[in-house]
Amino acid sequence: MLIKKAIKKIHSYTRFLFIALVLLFSITGCAFKTVHRNKHIVYNSTDTGRLIQELNVFAPSAKNKLKPVFIFVHGGNWNSGNKRLYSYFGSRIARKGIVAVIPDYPKSSKAGYNEMAGNIAAAVKWVKENINAYGGDSNRIFISGHSAGGHLAALVSIKEDYFKKVQIANPVKGIILIDAAGLDMFGYLKEEHLPEGDSYLNTFSNNPATWKAASPIYFLHNGMPPMLIYRGGKTYPSISTSNEKFTDSLKNYDTKFSYHIQPGKKHVPMITQFFNPYNKRYAEIVAFMKDGK
Repeated sequence: MLIKKAIKKIHSYTRFLFIALVLLFSITGCAFKTVHRNKHIVYNSTDTGRLIQELNVFAPSAKNKLKPVFIFVHGGNWNSGNKRLYSYFGSRIARKGIVAVIPDYPKSSKAGYNEMAGNIAAAVKWVKENINAYGGDSNRIFISGHSAGGHLAALVSIKEDYFKKVQIANPVKGIILIDAAGLDMFGYLKEEHLPEGDSYLNTFSNNPATWKAASPIYFLHNGMPPMLIYRGGKTYPSISTSNEKFTDSLKNYDTKFSYHIQPGKKHVPMITQFFNPYNKRYAEIVAFMKDGK
């Protein structure tokens, strides 16, 4: 009888251990694949009077050939967030055989959208000039962003001013937007009639001409990089509206794009879904980047 009880306990413990290991592998996503992390790399010039901004690089350990590069611009309503919060994303992308770069950028109210976008352009320039040393292919640079980060990623990649200012040709081979905000900031702010001192007005001013200058939708043109666009089915109405307008407008140009609405997904879960290393979006992103090589 005691032996039977002991055997049952062993079986129970073994089953528990097996389940625990399965969960561990699910959470880590092949965590034993080594990722080289290089953090707090200064990417902008310190002699411009701007706040010093840094980026983190996550690279696969295997360096048999140069890997495509995924630059992720984090969200945070243009006034919060930092690169450290998205280290999980960088690590998981790197384990897919891609070099991930996550930059910081100045936030409102210390900076307006134009300075934020200028810093992202400077980060892309740094990647173009330096990423080969980290195992990345400078000829296969893709940019992505969630929420406010999606706005900045789109604006820098579509509006020609920013790369001209940092004196490089547009190196972006593809744009990946994840529930991007602000694609039509002009339309949103024109309807909202926000009070003086509102956070959005600190970022975009109270000048309608500036709102239009900040809106990627008004700078669409032929020859843009291909786009992979995700939107949450239950995201904020303003994001839903601007994404619909943006994708409808894209149909007037020769740019290849795909638009995916994720049913039931709210705004924040659109980015936290990437905690799961087996999320299907990873395979779609990798396939998109391979097509854009």
